[in-house]
Amino acid sequence: MTHRIAILGASGYTGAELVRLIATHPGMHIVALSADRKAGMAMAEVFPFLRHLDLPRLQKIDEIDFANVDLCFCALPHATTQEVVAKLPRNLKIVDLSADFRLRDPGEYEKWYGQPHTAVDLQAEAVYGLTEFYRDEIRSARLVAGTGCNAATGQFALRPLIAAACIDLDDILIDLKAGVSGAGRSLKEMLLHAELSGGTHTYSAGGKHRHLGEFDQEFSRIAGRPVRVQFTPHLLPMNRGILATVYVKGDAKIVHQVLEKAYESEPFLQVLPFGSLPSTRDIAGSNFCHLGVIGDRVPGRAVVVAVLDNLTKGSSGQAIQNANLMLGLDETTGLMLAPIFP
Repeated sequence: MTHRIAILGASGYTGAELVRLIATHPGMHIVALSADRKAGMAMAEVFPFLRHLDLPRLQKIDEIDFANVDLCFCALPHATTQEVVAKLPRNLKIVDLSADFRLRDPGEYEKWYGQPHTAVDLQAEAVYGLTEFYRDEIRSARLVAGTGCNAATGQFALRPLIAAACIDLDDILIDLKAGVSGAGRSLKEMLLHAELSGGTHTYSAGGKHRHLGEFDQEFSRIAGRPVRVQFTPHLLPMNRGILATVYVKGDAKIVHQVLEKAYESEPFLQVLPFGSLPSTRDIAGSNFCHLGVIGDRVPGRAVVVAVLDNLTKGSSGQAIQNANLMLGLDETTGLMLAPIFP
């Protein structure tokens, strides 16, 4: 059976990544693509790298016949998805890639995103979309909220360690490097080539980054008490990829053993041998996350490094992984693509 798919916000990076992945997916067929300012254009005009595909033209959301759609991916800007999803048919399965339904507490959403949540009833039914940890809920969900790409990377490094109580929960530091595509496709002065190339800089430092809301929510839920990590993100002049270096207080070999055990049967999460560290070059364009652990020169401390592609495992690949579960398909369908190298 081939499931009919709509992608809302197909003119952005995550929308294009969804199209790239679904193009070879044996269980999905794209029947509708939406864009706002680019409505009426062919996808090949917006993304020439997709010109070989037979795709529907971009159209306005209100022009789509959702009676002909089984599942809808929402790759829309933050704070716009709530209103859109509220108007979609109740029988439609939805995977949202924005931040609009990630935080269970509407008060926390307002705190981190600066405006009230306008679809509290929908928030109550949304399932957090970190696939490896919410599979059962995702299978029966109507609305799944994809994680933030930075949040996913940090959680893959830390969730099993917090659950196993093998690290000090009051001494966790996440130093993260992210590629520029994570900032979206909208024109921004700070993302101009002359502004970004040849250098790097921190952003949203000092506890201001919105993905901290997800860390707070998820880590505290696992621990059964408040957990507040230090988190500093950096923007690098590369197109794709995230590398999170996580510093924890705990025995490094035990930390490695816990991660290895937790992920031994996971198809997309691969723990390297102890003492080996991963690189973003080895996961580009794929749905894989690589993790490595080393000991620090300070006794009793460990360093965990996690890498993933922000557009794939951090967003669109994760979204398809969730959609596979929602549609009764094997979780890995269409996602076992090898990384691009070099």
